[in-house]
Amino acid sequence: MERPNWAPGDIDLERPSVARVYDYWLGGAHNFAADRAAAENALAAMPEIRNVVLNHRAFLRRAVRYLLDQGVRQFLDLGSGIPTVGNVHEIAQAADPEVRIVYVDLDPVAVAHSRSLLGDNSRVGVLQADVRDALGVLASPEVTKQLDFDEPVGVLMIALLHFISDDEDPWGIIGRYRDRLASGSYLAISQAGYDEGDVESSAYAEARRIYNRQVTQSTFRNRAEFGELFDGFALVEPGVVRVPAWHPESPADVEEAGHRFPGFAALGRKA
Repeated sequence: MERPNWAPGDIDLERPSVARVYDYWLGGAHNFAADRAAAENALAAMPEIRNVVLNHRAFLRRAVRYLLDQGVRQFLDLGSGIPTVGNVHEIAQAADPEVRIVYVDLDPVAVAHSRSLLGDNSRVGVLQADVRDALGVLASPEVTKQLDFDEPVGVLMIALLHFISDDEDPWGIIGRYRDRLASGSYLAISQAGYDEGDVESSAYAEARRIYNRQVTQSTFRNRAEFGELFDGFALVEPGVVRVPAWHPESPADVEEAGHRFPGFAALGRKA
């Protein structure tokens, strides 16, 4: 397979990645044949998956705008993925060019393309790192250059934590980020899951099996388990809700949430 000029040389073109599959579902162009095949296999089982990822992306937009209204001017986007339309810096710097952002992702394509896209934007940093290494991320030059942890920071974990199993201690990972944050900082999370009493559709279950087998394992959490991720944060209204129902922008969002959308979203504030 011919390697695109934007792809770093150490990437395995035959192995799908979370970031590149997600990029394909969002309509991006920075993915390989293996990513597209895995994405299409999951879509064949459940075509609604594309709508699911678009709703997580819409939550990112709504959360950033909410935090801007609260006066937050610094963002740490963990598991940021490959840049597509509606990135944090596009949303935030359109409102205030002084806003600072750091994108963190492990995928080398996501990092390389982020750096090329941002060019000479001196108020945005890009870090290739495993977000599970919270202390390493927080001590990195990319983060310490851009973010002042004596002031509020908006930490974003959008469509990320279903890739971190309970055995990997997501509560501890979040806690290490939380402990570094100033009072008035926020944490936004969205992740896949079902409410207690929901029945996972056979189509979604099959899509999930395909994804787990071909891309990576995922861990779904119910409403109560999702809420436990916000230890040390006070939830902002409306609390834990299905992704489209967090500060919905249209009746269609409310209707989408009513269809037992397979994922939750919430925003918490550190006192």
